[in-house]
Amino acid sequence: MNQIGTKLRGFFNTRLGFLALAIVLFWAKTYWAYQVKFNLGATGSFQHLILAINPIPTTLFLFGIALYMSGRKSYVTMLVIDALTSVWLFANVLYYREFSDFLTFALIKGSGAVSNNLNKGIMGIVRPTDFLVFVDVAILILLLAFKVIRMDIRPIKKRFALGVSLLAVLMFCANLAMAYSDRSGLLTRTFDNNYIVKYLGLNAYTVVDGVKTAKNSATKAHADSSDVKAVLNYLNKNRVAPNAEYTGVAKGKNVFIIHLESLQQFMIDFKWDGQEVTPNLDKLYHESDTLSFDNFFNQVGQGKTADAEMMMENSLFGLPEGAAMVTDGTTNTFQAAPAILDQHGYTTASFHGDVPSFWNRDNTYKSWGYDYFFSKNYFSSGKNYDVGYGLKDKIFLKDSAQYIEQLPQPFYAKMITVTNHYPYTLDKANQTISKTDTGDDTVDGYVQTARYLDQAIGEFLNWLKETGLYDKSMIVLYGDHYGISNNHKKAMAKLTNTPGFNDFDNAMYQRVPFMIHMPGLKGGINHTYGGEIDALPTILNLLGIKDDNTVQFGSDLLSPNHPQTVAFRNGDFVTPDITKVGSRYFNTRTGKRISKLSASQKKMVDAATNRVTTELSLSDRVINGDLLRFYTPSGFKKVDRRDFSYKIADAKKKLKAAQKEGTSLKAQNKGKSLAGEYKTDAPELKSSSDADSSDESK
Repeated sequence: MNQIGTKLRGFFNTRLGFLALAIVLFWAKTYWAYQVKFNLGATGSFQHLILAINPIPTTLFLFGIALYMSGRKSYVTMLVIDALTSVWLFANVLYYREFSDFLTFALIKGSGAVSNNLNKGIMGIVRPTDFLVFVDVAILILLLAFKVIRMDIRPIKKRFALGVSLLAVLMFCANLAMAYSDRSGLLTRTFDNNYIVKYLGLNAYTVVDGVKTAKNSATKAHADSSDVKAVLNYLNKNRVAPNAEYTGVAKGKNVFIIHLESLQQFMIDFKWDGQEVTPNLDKLYHESDTLSFDNFFNQVGQGKTADAEMMMENSLFGLPEGAAMVTDGTTNTFQAAPAILDQHGYTTASFHGDVPSFWNRDNTYKSWGYDYFFSKNYFSSGKNYDVGYGLKDKIFLKDSAQYIEQLPQPFYAKMITVTNHYPYTLDKANQTISKTDTGDDTVDGYVQTARYLDQAIGEFLNWLKETGLYDKSMIVLYGDHYGISNNHKKAMAKLTNTPGFNDFDNAMYQRVPFMIHMPGLKGGINHTYGGEIDALPTILNLLGIKDDNTVQFGSDLLSPNHPQTVAFRNGDFVTPDITKVGSRYFNTRTGKRISKLSASQKKMVDAATNRVTTELSLSDRVINGDLLRFYTPSGFKKVDRRDFSYKIADAKKKLKAAQKEGTSLKAQNKGKSLAGEYKTDAPELKSSSDADSSDESK
């Protein structure tokens, strides 16, 4: 026994032995992370074998680089590589926990657009066990520091180092062959990063993503006018006529697009502790002049809110990696809702109580043609006004009133709320309902922030009624993306009373509210299956704006011929009959898994798969290639970003000049402001008012 120990110690005292130890430790912690920190969906012994093997080739290749160094440099290089790859693993563990996806270069490139708001969220994500991904680095450092293992400074022949690199490449090729035998088209057809990590490993996924990023850059550089023809041919062939009964019923009306941050459909009519969580939205949802869609799904990818905005206002899908608003918003040509409506006599404005650079909005909105962008600097500031992602909704919407009343009518105004944002924390003064009792900190605060959002919407609607804007407007409300991710199944099972909450249930809970309200509108609850990609065509038809020659991948939700195939960004889909989740199929009506597709079901699946993959890939080509620069629909004028400025001084000057048109609410009220009629119970504003009164009394 002692002899074995002596031989092992002697082996580890060689550079090859230290390399082997480092690889084994790194493999062990990576495989542990695969099993514990990620949900890669490995099924069957073969997939589990691939999952166990895939960290080895890239680890051997990366750590083997150290063999090209001499003496102590070799050990230092190995430790540095180990540390860097561990940091990358750690970062992905945190990101995956809330987004069920892996980091991409496109996302990192746009990190400046979101990082200033993520600190609070990250603190709520980190768990003590996450730091175990650094345990191998610590072990190796300690072994060397206490000279349990001594550095071997003897030179190693370059051909031996080259042999290790070659072995790593051969092992990767074998891994790739195994992966393709189980998942053909892994690198060419998949839209889900989970598959690549499951079959090839996290480090290989990073390389694949890097290649994709470089390829996308090259695509834009080499694109030309011929590339848009395939897109137009597909759209013209598959375009469906809008619902003629609803065409133009909202013609000339103001349009409010109210962004309900992270609100899922299950919150509508949801009760907790004997109370409706969202009573104002519940009431609106059931009113006879509200079109309410109960099978409306979010279709976002990594861009989350940015993807939702891209779909809602462009009818283009978000990208498979990163956020198009960040990577392409400054440079691409778009045919967005603000530009379309502006060219039909509308004033267009977006309101957001955070910094203008968030998701690169200050640049993207110019490309989309927004006349005004009212961001954080336009609004008041004070103690506890900010929720971490911008102004609290009650304060934000009240402060927005002063600008809304100055907008020439008709106008298109998008209001982006933020309080119902992860990690769903709300100060005690604003809590009006108790937390739920699932035991999951992320889930349990959700009802409190959702209730706050609902109250803010109620106050806003009351002001619209007081001022008369309510009767002159079409109000569109939508949830941008899920609030509770797939990593909280146990808590969701308890919260929604869904025993055995599974991947199918999670797919169904991607439903988000979509309501279109207007006095006199023929409403009701509509069961059509659709998603955010369909919002713009639906809204434009209601406004009577013809858009049968634009590049849009959605269709009017009210059309009798609306194709009810909802594409998810990873290639999954939902139809009224069949739902695809990963490699499994479910009966949408019953939720039961379909073990073997019948001939008719296979035909439906093939048709849906073809539609989903085609539309996702064509939309990606439009964005990655900036193809809209080569195509301008008749009657549409390309946006010139230089025509827009969101500086406060410029906006105020423009608003002042606009009052001469006499169409704004303020102008119609003979210049008298109605913003003071806005009533809110926001405790922060009451405290400020009390403080001001106290100062005056002194």
